[in-house]
Amino acid sequence: MGVDSYECLFWSLSALAGEIKAKRISPVEVTEKLLNRIHEIDQTYNSYITVMEETAREATKKTETEIMGGNYRGPLHGVPIGLKDIINTKNARTTMGSEIFKDYIPDCDATVVEKLEQAGAIIIGKLNTHQFAYGPTGDRSYFGPARNPLDPTKITGGSSSGSGASVAAYLNYGALGTDTSGSIRIPATLCGIVGMKPTFGRVSKYGVFPLSWTLDHVGPMTRTVRDNALMLNVLSGYDEKDPYSVKTEQEDFTRRLEEGIEGAVVGVPTNFYFDHLDPVVAEKVSGSLNLLRELGAEVRELEIDRLEEISQSQQLVLKSDAYAIHKERREGYPDQWDEEVKERLLLGADIKAYEYARAQQMRHVAVQSFQKAMENVSVLVTPSLPILAPDIGQRELDLPGYEGQHIRWALIRLPGPTNVNGFPSLTVPCGYSDTGLPVGLQFIGRPFDEATLYRFGHAFEQALGLENRLETFKKTI
Repeated sequence: MGVDSYECLFWSLSALAGEIKAKRISPVEVTEKLLNRIHEIDQTYNSYITVMEETAREATKKTETEIMGGNYRGPLHGVPIGLKDIINTKNARTTMGSEIFKDYIPDCDATVVEKLEQAGAIIIGKLNTHQFAYGPTGDRSYFGPARNPLDPTKITGGSSSGSGASVAAYLNYGALGTDTSGSIRIPATLCGIVGMKPTFGRVSKYGVFPLSWTLDHVGPMTRTVRDNALMLNVLSGYDEKDPYSVKTEQEDFTRRLEEGIEGAVVGVPTNFYFDHLDPVVAEKVSGSLNLLRELGAEVRELEIDRLEEISQSQQLVLKSDAYAIHKERREGYPDQWDEEVKERLLLGADIKAYEYARAQQMRHVAVQSFQKAMENVSVLVTPSLPILAPDIGQRELDLPGYEGQHIRWALIRLPGPTNVNGFPSLTVPCGYSDTGLPVGLQFIGRPFDEATLYRFGHAFEQALGLENRLETFKKTI
């Protein structure tokens, strides 16, 4: 087993897994090279808060011994993975991107961490996050903003900012993020990678610091669709410690990747999702729909009922839950907050009980509206975001439809509805602006039908030219 160059750091997770399984590459050497790369370049991107060097080295040595002895656990065995820093790790601090928790070390692991370690994954470190995961820009962390590897003057998107930046900069082979208003899909889109918000209840949230009890999801962020499915294979499963966890059968999410989409029907909403798009986004998404047609899919236009109300209810629930979760902490630590996060938290103080009840009731409306829209289609396809990556610190947009609004509204508008109904949503890169900023395509599926989303995402990704995309990435960083 040996590694002659740094080229292995640019492989996909699945490619690395194949080489590890065949004993043609050393997990110890891969981890060392990855740690060296983090030290060399992450001062530019600020994607990591804590690099877990000692524990990663110890775990990798154990891993290599197991693999050489014939005890191969599966595709994540020996693969370095990063964690958003709101996910508890008992052997490393979990900061929530905040001063309040800057030295906090939990006494147990989150369930998703246990699952990764049982699969033999190497936890390489904890990744930057918008403070307490409450912000889609990703540039409000006590540890400074994460920076977009495709242009370090631009935001990564949030709140899983370090997760998006680290995967895009080849500083791990995959990462975990969380998604309450799009916080996996936003940074995945703006950093040009793949992000999955699984069905609500599919992945345990035990040991993950909450932002909203009924909107939060945990999911994988990766370089490719196949990599994403491999990670969800490990993460998925019922957990009695999470009251929102749903009992499901174990399944292989890669099983439909090679089926293609010829003869399938794709639904494209004519309302809401295509309003107020940056012209570059509109152009790339239109081209993507044409590509789906070339792959043999029928693209069928449809409407989804009450989307504006669904979107507004998502924000009202989020404000209420976030205020309740942080009320005592805000009062006990009045000066240890980012001012923008603190100001946003206070928006939840005046929400009435009847308003919250009505917003929660919209969850059922959202389920019914999307079920009705999907009666005769396999998936829905929309833009992932309406805009390209803004500058770090930018708070207003010069784009019709968003005048006078905080930039967060543009970022959360398109991802937010499926946080309300819990439907799975996958974002896949679909092109780049002339300045090299990514655009994403969102695939929305039926509850617990992530395998179909991966099927469509993989077919689209391959037709778009994955290898060329990865080669382009390598030249930019």
